Amino acid sequence: MKTKPGRALAIQPRLRVRVGNEIALGPGKVELLELLRQTGSISEAAKQMGVSYMRAWTLIRTMNACFRKPLVIAVRGGSKGGGGATLTETGSAALALYHQMDAQCLKATQPVWKRLRKFLHR
Repeated sequence: MKTKPGRALAIQPRLRVRVGNEIALGPGKVELLELLRQTGSISEAAKQMGVSYMRAWTLIRTMNACFRKPLVIAVRGGSKGGGGATLTETGSAALALYHQMDAQCLKATQPVWKRLRKFLHR
């Protein structure tokens, strides 16, 4: 089976940080943290990710339970005012460190990736 001509080849490692059976950080949780930082809203972040509000909350609870200090602090909204969510100092640090590991992983795979892509259709 051939791919379409001119299709770009890429490698995309999917790094996951586990605590026991739980995934403390991975691509989806990192995306949620990035969107929370940008929007300040769990519901808006969930909407942009295409997941339910409850799913986003479940991801946040899992992350917060896996780390010594919470990554996200949420303030409940209500009929008179909206709530919000912010990354804690630990959340910002964990996010930055995950991005560093992800970049290092990508860099480490480059020599082998260079050899592997010779076997792929373009």
